[in-house]
Amino acid sequence: MTSPQIVLSPAAVFDIHGRVAVTVAPDTPGEAQLRDMLGPFLGPSASAVQLEVGGAITRVPAQSRAEDAYRYTDDSLFLPEDRVRIVRTDRGFAVEGPGELLTAVVPLLDHLCIRQDTAMVHAAMVDFRGSGVLLPAWGGVGKTSTVAKLMAMPGVGFLADDWAFLTGRGNLLSYAKPMFIKPHHRPIYPELFQGVRKPLAPGWLTSTVSNLATAVHPVIVRYPRTAAFTRRWSPEHRMVHPAEVFGTDKIAQAASLRLAVFLERYDDSEARLERRSNAWMSSRIVGNFHSELPTVSRRLIEALGATGLVPLGEHFAAKTAVIARGLGEVPCYLLRLPASWSADRTSDHVSATVTSLVDGLA
Repeated sequence: MTSPQIVLSPAAVFDIHGRVAVTVAPDTPGEAQLRDMLGPFLGPSASAVQLEVGGAITRVPAQSRAEDAYRYTDDSLFLPEDRVRIVRTDRGFAVEGPGELLTAVVPLLDHLCIRQDTAMVHAAMVDFRGSGVLLPAWGGVGKTSTVAKLMAMPGVGFLADDWAFLTGRGNLLSYAKPMFIKPHHRPIYPELFQGVRKPLAPGWLTSTVSNLATAVHPVIVRYPRTAAFTRRWSPEHRMVHPAEVFGTDKIAQAASLRLAVFLERYDDSEARLERRSNAWMSSRIVGNFHSELPTVSRRLIEALGATGLVPLGEHFAAKTAVIARGLGEVPCYLLRLPASWSADRTSDHVSATVTSLVDGLA
């Protein structure tokens, strides 16, 4: 009698714009989320820089201890609370753990991209008729809403609405990950609220649900199945792929940066547009990306710096330098928007401002 053949699922490989290869080992518990969030990059990679992800935690002897916070050696770091181990390899890093590992993957991916003269940014980005427009902002300012208004214009291509990449040569590189549609987006994306859909919390309850989700996130990510269920059925948002909203022909891959506008809310009744320096914008983009990372990701960066695996001074200095080179002589602005404005009104104003500024570049 022939023994049944055991078939292992193949490793998932994601090519991050040719800069970094992310390889997820078969049967990694967090694979489903990584496929969701890195889906646009799924495919073979020839990059010499690699981020390996797996579920089994390697045993490392003779580790030093930083109280109960973490264990470490010259080439490894273990965070007991998050059940994650980071190992430095000849090609980059390995991330190991039984939980959802995106919170560890993102900061390490950013660090490896920086080595490749590319930095991750927290921003909306569009190809505005051949001009790359970078719109970094805090969460909730109106990036996703603004993208919808800009995409309604002829000749505009989608690059990103949340995370994306900026190279030291001044190129915007896309990240068409799932968009998170929330109740306040109803007037802007009405077609996404038609028919039988997952119920969302009413607008007046959104802030409470969001705060609760933030509070439990560091615990939920330890349990991939629970996290997957929560992510799919949370009343806070609905996940939609950009190609489903705008069409595959409207998804761009890259654009040359021509304009950068940092968006923020403030306590006043009128919007204000102010010219800012390259140095100001570089610093703000670096700080904004770090601040918008989940708590677990920021805790990992702190631990990497404290143990010397990724010295904080070197990491942030290198990232700032990449972004400063990428911005070059591109005009940089701060657009301050009244906190009292709705998402609809805010996105209309941002879109009109972007159109005016790009037209002025001609």
